[in-house]
Amino acid sequence: MMKIDEYKFDGSNRFDIFHTATDSGGREKLKKEIVEQTHKNLAELLDLQAKLYAEAREAVLIVLQALDAAGKDSTIKHVMSGVNPLGIEVCGFRTPTIEEASHDFLWRYHKNVPARGSMCIFNRSYYEEVLVVKVHEDYKNYRVPARMLRGNYIKQKYKDICNWESYLYGNGTKIIKIFLNLSKDEQKKRFLERIERPEKNWKFSANDLKERPYFEQYQKAFEDAVNNTATKKCPWYVLPADQKWYTRYLVSEILVRSLKEINPGFPKISAEQKKNLAECKEALLAESPHSEE
Repeated sequence: MMKIDEYKFDGSNRFDIFHTATDSGGREKLKKEIVEQTHKNLAELLDLQAKLYAEAREAVLIVLQALDAAGKDSTIKHVMSGVNPLGIEVCGFRTPTIEEASHDFLWRYHKNVPARGSMCIFNRSYYEEVLVVKVHEDYKNYRVPARMLRGNYIKQKYKDICNWESYLYGNGTKIIKIFLNLSKDEQKKRFLERIERPEKNWKFSANDLKERPYFEQYQKAFEDAVNNTATKKCPWYVLPADQKWYTRYLVSEILVRSLKEINPGFPKISAEQKKNLAECKEALLAESPHSEE
C-alpha cells in the first residue's frame, strides 16, 4: 500500500529531521483501508512469528526510540497484541543502576539480546548513550579512564554501536531500528491530554516538561544518530508519529517485511521421524475407548 522504503535510511541517503514529515502526508482519506491492512498484517505477523520460534535459526531485536509521548508503549501494545507472548519479550531501560554503570555501556543490553527463535523489543535502548547523554553531556561526569574522554566521546560511541550491531547480525540477530518522529506541537497536545484526563494522569511526569526546552537539541541528536549508525544490514526506519493509526500501520508493515526477509519455516522432519509419528498415531487409535461412568 505504502512504500516503506521512503522511511528507510541505510547509510546511502542522508536523514534531515527538520525536513521530514511527522504525519501521514495527507493520507487521512485512506485511513479505513490502512487500518484494515494493519489488522491483516498482525495476523500475518503471528504466523511468521510461529515459524521463527519453531525454526529457531534467527533472532529479532526491535529497537524503538522516541521522545516522550511519541507512542512507544501504545505502539508495542497494539502491534504486538496478536503475537504469542512465549516468543517475545519487552525490555525497558531506565537510568543505569550502580552495577550497570560500573560496566561498559553495552553490557546491560547485551544480556537482553534475544535467543534464536525469539523476538525482543528494546523500549529505549543503547542509543540513549548518543541521545540524552549527548544532549546533556553526561559523559563528562563519568568515572572512566581519562583516555576515554580525550577524543570525541559520542563519535566513538557511534563506532561502538555499529560494530556491536554488525557482530549481532553476523551471529543470527536481525535488528529492526525504529524512530518515532513526533512534532513538538503534537507532543504538547498529548502532554495536555495526560494532564486533563484523570485516567491518563499517571502517564504524566513533571520531568517530561524539563526536557521540552531541549526539543531541538534532541531532534539534532536523533538526526546525527541515524546518519552515523544506519547501515545496509541494520537500517533505520524514521516513522511519522503524529497520527497513531498511521504509525502502527507502518510498524506492522516493517515487521512483516523483515520477517519475510528471514523467511522462517516450520522444521521438516526426517523419514524416520515420519515413521515414528505414524507408529504413535497407530498406537493411539488402537487404544480402547474409556467407558463413561
